[in-house]
Amino acid sequence: MSEVTVPSKRSAAAISLPRRILGYDMGLVLLTLIMVAFGLVMVYSASWDVSWRLYGDSSAIFRRQLLNLGVALAFMVAAARVPLEWLRKAAVPLMGITLLLLVVVLLVGAGGGPRRAILGASVQPSELAKLAMILYLAVWMESKGEKLVEWGYGLGPLVVMLGIVAGLILLQPDLSAALTIGMVAFMMFYLAGARWEQMLSILVGSAAVGYLLVRVTNTGRERWDYFLNGLVDVEKASYHVQRSLQAFYQGGLFGRGLGASREKFGLLPAPHTDSIFAVVGEELGLVGASLVLLLFALFIWRGFRLAMRQSDRLALLLGGGVTFWVAIEALINMAVLLGLLPFAGNALPFFSYGGSNLVTTMAGVGLLLNISRNRTARPVERTYLASLGGGGRDRRRRVSRVSRRRRAARER
Repeated sequence: MSEVTVPSKRSAAAISLPRRILGYDMGLVLLTLIMVAFGLVMVYSASWDVSWRLYGDSSAIFRRQLLNLGVALAFMVAAARVPLEWLRKAAVPLMGITLLLLVVVLLVGAGGGPRRAILGASVQPSELAKLAMILYLAVWMESKGEKLVEWGYGLGPLVVMLGIVAGLILLQPDLSAALTIGMVAFMMFYLAGARWEQMLSILVGSAAVGYLLVRVTNTGRERWDYFLNGLVDVEKASYHVQRSLQAFYQGGLFGRGLGASREKFGLLPAPHTDSIFAVVGEELGLVGASLVLLLFALFIWRGFRLAMRQSDRLALLLGGGVTFWVAIEALINMAVLLGLLPFAGNALPFFSYGGSNLVTTMAGVGLLLNISRNRTARPVERTYLASLGGGGRDRRRRVSRVSRRRRAARER
């Protein structure tokens, strides 16, 4: 028996040793690398015609994406290594810089067209705003503690913050980014333990704002009309959605083959950015599109699993916010191209070409890896009574609070 058990213990130690040395969730690292590599292949396949027409070089866009990836990996590593205490201190300055950039982008844009980027269209402040808002809200909600359920301390300030950030983004205009930030904030407020009355108030207010945007703005009204008409007759949907559905139809089950898309030759708008999922569907078929869905499902499962196992409130909110952000971006992008949602210009995380989106997304992954290291360092401590609970006199579903005894011990 000893000959069997001794090697077993050694092998178990040998298997766990790399995890202890690295300290990060290797499943999440592997998933991220697979999606990034898959995305690079699809960016090159979808962009070489556009790249040739714009720059006279079929690989120019691909090389830029490689440069973007290098910067993104650097930000991911930095975010993974920064202590949580530093993140608490950086939340307010980062939010201030983001607000300044959101104002600058409105001032430097010329003409009456969209003003969404600065520095030669290489930086989109709205992408930074998504990540900065997650960090700021996580720190703010953690600092409020039990007072978050009070209307004057919780819902009121949250609405003001969202109104300022989303309002500046809507002026660009960028409806999809404003919608994403609002939905992520809503989910984080729920995770932080908001009352059901507060959540209902946010839903009613958001619905009213959405209705006004659809009725008042030309962009919102046009997209909504196209969406409703497309549900009745596909030929009455927007041109973008029609070409996207055509790409999926031509792809069939196994696709035309990698690089063999026809829609990307001037028919499908933005094939290497917003429409890259349609290129996947045409070239790799239903199998390839399902693989993309599976990868995102695994990423979301892994992210929420890490978040809900945290003993630190800030880590839980950060992990939940980042995971939901990636999830909602992917869901909106894919649903729009299938005609299931009104048109929005969301990029597909890890896949679409673009420096700002890739850098901020990889920085978000770095935060997830950061909290995975935090959990590995303190695997036994549990300062939450439960992950999610339905108890309490008001019967509201919430994240359980830190117990009074353990909170008092912390304060000492």
